[in-house]
Amino acid sequence: MTNIQIPVSVLNLAPIRKGFDQKEAIDSMVDLAQATEKMGYTRYWIAEHHNTPSLVSSATSILIKHALEHTEKIRVGSGGIMLPNHSPLVVAEQFGTMATIYPDRLDLGLGRAPGTDMMTANALRRSKNDSVYTFPDDVKALLTYFGPEHTQGYVRAYPGVDSNIPIYILGSSTDSAFLAAKLGLPYVFASHFAPQQMDEAIRIYRERFQPSDYLEAPYMMVCLNVIAAESDEEAKIESTTMQQFFLNVVRGSRMPLLPPVNNMDQVWNQQEKEMSTSMSRLTLLGSKDSIRDQLTKFQEQYQVDEIMAVTYMYDPAKQKRSYEILKEVVDGK
Repeated sequence: MTNIQIPVSVLNLAPIRKGFDQKEAIDSMVDLAQATEKMGYTRYWIAEHHNTPSLVSSATSILIKHALEHTEKIRVGSGGIMLPNHSPLVVAEQFGTMATIYPDRLDLGLGRAPGTDMMTANALRRSKNDSVYTFPDDVKALLTYFGPEHTQGYVRAYPGVDSNIPIYILGSSTDSAFLAAKLGLPYVFASHFAPQQMDEAIRIYRERFQPSDYLEAPYMMVCLNVIAAESDEEAKIESTTMQQFFLNVVRGSRMPLLPPVNNMDQVWNQQEKEMSTSMSRLTLLGSKDSIRDQLTKFQEQYQVDEIMAVTYMYDPAKQKRSYEILKEVVDGK
């Protein structure tokens, strides 16, 4: 049997649950950070999304600071900062400042997508040029800003210089796999919503990885949806919250995180079902035994270095219990 004792971490999009407001969503984000810290999770990352009324994760750096302030040791970071929206120098100054206040607790995950629709992306953009294409150069600029004094140019990030904040490349296609491999950086694949190219991206990253000052060997993280409960049946019902979340994406609707339903076939049509299900295909679902079986099979095939769990559940207590079950599984309990 494959050893599945690997680090597990948390990704939170900070959704607003139906019947709750923005402040309660932020409070819930902090509450989950504190709970998963106690469980022994490695890191807690917060996403970046814009013009989305059902999520409060637009000012990611501020949420990261808030989570750091209310926790003690868990690493907190971005999943991710979407670089087309930000000047690398501003990101370096913000993260450098946080690293000064909370040393050795900060991660910077970087994405090349805008994290929103194109009209909103244009409102966010720092320039009229398409800064998606400058992503590799922007990543290199950040590596320099966080590096030692003697490698700096004229423009420097204060605080930021010599902070050595770990940088992770995020991806939902094979593009970022090439970049992460070339720069010798850890790579995080977004299988929780775009599993289609995961196999190829992992292969490219591992085959092309070049050792660097930051990393000697490939470090592969994968984001998976996880819905764990006391029984398979309960997990199946709870997973309808996640299914409605993805249906929201398919429809382009702006609904908050909804309670579970007994029958999704009364909610979606066949085409919507197929599209939503293809996005959430990589989900660990069920009781502790089922989660253990599924994770063991996943690791036998991919042998990733870390799992980052995304858990869309309406009841915060059940969401915490899901994370608890996953942690028990990887701890061999």
